[in-house]
Formats: sequence, C-alpha cells, structure tokens
Amino acid sequence: MPEAAGARAGTPYHISSAVIATMPQATEAVLAELAGMEKVEIHGHGGGKIVVVLEGKSTGQLGDCLTRISLLDGVISANMVFEHVEMEEEGQEP
Repeated sequence: MPEAAGARAGTPYHISSAVIATMPQATEAVLAELAGMEKVEIHGHGGGKIVVVLEGKSTGQLGDCLTRISLLDGVISANMVFEHVEMEEEGQEP
C-alpha cells in the first residue's frame, strides 16, 4: 500500500486478548472490578482464570490497562495473549 494511501486510511486502534489468573476466592470480586472498567470486555472465566478483550488507541494504553488489572486485589497475573491493530476510518467511532 502506498504511504499516502495508508495515511488516509485512518488512525490505528488496538485490540488485545488477555488472560487473568486470580485467587479462586477473589474471582467474583475481580470480575466485578473488570465489569466496571472502560474498554474491557469479559469473554469467559473458570478455574480462577478470566479471559478479557482490551481496546485502546495504542499498545501503551493497553499495557497501562493491563497493569491496572494486575494490581487488583486477588489477581495473581495478567498477561496479554494477542494484539491486533485495525485502522479506524475518519469519523468512525471505535
């Protein structure tokens, strides 16, 4: 793709999946905290693990969100599994 065409394509929007390991007795509390976080979507949980999708304007923004998640009480680890970048068209809402 020519550079000029790529510049007109829009701005990058990052989407990532992550797995969060929790202490089993804290899973419900962590789920409640995650449900209140902006641009975090819970896709499933079981056995003390939670699968989420994170969205943001940069890898750094996703990393910041993952850091906030890792600092929640009851979280053992929060690890990014996959990241994908979409190009937003001008005027398009993420």
